[in-house]
Amino acid sequence: MQQISQGQRMPLSNLIQGHALSVSVQLQIGTPNSVDVSCFGLDSRGHLSDDRYMTFYNQPTSPCSSVRQTAPGEFALQLGTLPSSIDRLVFTAAIDGPGSMREIQASSFSIKDAAGQVVATCSFSGSTFAGEKAIMLADIYRKDGQWRLASNLQGFNDGLAALVKHFGGEVSDPAPAPAPAMVQATISLEKKIEAAAPQLISLAKKATISLEKAKLTDVKARVALVLDGSGSMNGQYSKGRVQEVVNRLVPLAVHFDDDASIDCWAFGAKPQRLSNITLTNFHDFINTDHYGWRDWDLGARVNDEPKVMEAVIDFYTKSGDRSPVYVLFISDGGVHENRKITKLMTDAAKLPLHWNFVGLGGRSYGILEKLDDMGGRLVDNCSFFALDDLHEITEEKLYDKLMEEFPSWLKEAKAKGIIS
Repeated sequence: MQQISQGQRMPLSNLIQGHALSVSVQLQIGTPNSVDVSCFGLDSRGHLSDDRYMTFYNQPTSPCSSVRQTAPGEFALQLGTLPSSIDRLVFTAAIDGPGSMREIQASSFSIKDAAGQVVATCSFSGSTFAGEKAIMLADIYRKDGQWRLASNLQGFNDGLAALVKHFGGEVSDPAPAPAPAMVQATISLEKKIEAAAPQLISLAKKATISLEKAKLTDVKARVALVLDGSGSMNGQYSKGRVQEVVNRLVPLAVHFDDDASIDCWAFGAKPQRLSNITLTNFHDFINTDHYGWRDWDLGARVNDEPKVMEAVIDFYTKSGDRSPVYVLFISDGGVHENRKITKLMTDAAKLPLHWNFVGLGGRSYGILEKLDDMGGRLVDNCSFFALDDLHEITEEKLYDKLMEEFPSWLKEAKAKGIIS
């Protein structure tokens, strides 16, 4: 049996024989209200395009009988007979009535093989959540012809009806309306994305959840992206990982920025200001803007972080705008200018810039790893986390991590008069 944690992904092929397995969800809720456990069969866009593939207490079997609810919280799956239009199965739990998922006590979900043996399990408790009434527990999804498992554990503010709407389905009775500001923010983000870039709708939905959880639905900010263009990053560019970063950042830019654009720089021995990333040019931006990443004018393909940091600081300082700026800085390491970077970030703490450093598939991140705990600054203006591969983390978890420290910086920067 394999113990898995929140955000972890894993192949199912080495755990099960053939395509038969079951999903078991055990919950202990300290509330008199019942908990509805459901399975949503989604298409490649993340939509419930066929309502018959929502399997729950009132519709316990999918049309092809590939998904069957055999008992409350128990599903039997035959993955091999699912139609090709069903790309992902999302298992959810929602409280029916008052109460929240914070009341959960020692809960888990498990994956069993056809013989009923538990092959993977994930434990969790209510301390992970706040006032959420629903959880997206786990995803079983296709990738490269294989079935994989992702431990999701993402909270959702409303109940089952809101989950149905989130996946593009319809409910006969309207769900209780959330606060007007939240409705407005959700509609604004998803409608803008849907109109200009429908392929990003799934990302927009996931970004919206993280924004709601972080209480950032009403925040306006400029968004910047800084890309390491050193030679050691070539693999990340050629595999499309850097383009994926662009795609994931676009929904945040649409939400935060009235212009729905991302200010963008790349750097090697010298920095280059690239075009603003927008809903009209984001697609294949990395391979097309300024003739594509291989032809960017970066000088020698080595790391010189201080020069691009100075360029970013100078750009926003000259603008005279005191609006907050969210800076996503991508690097695969090889950082060596620790002293210069320390001084730049210390001086920049009085500016309306929050720096989120993400290590991507590298090592030797140097001072970037320590900036979050560095003293001597007016406010804590930096955060850092590292990934070997973007695919090792769910999109939901990635948005949570990207938004993790931004709210506290906003509060502190406003208290210090750094932002208006």
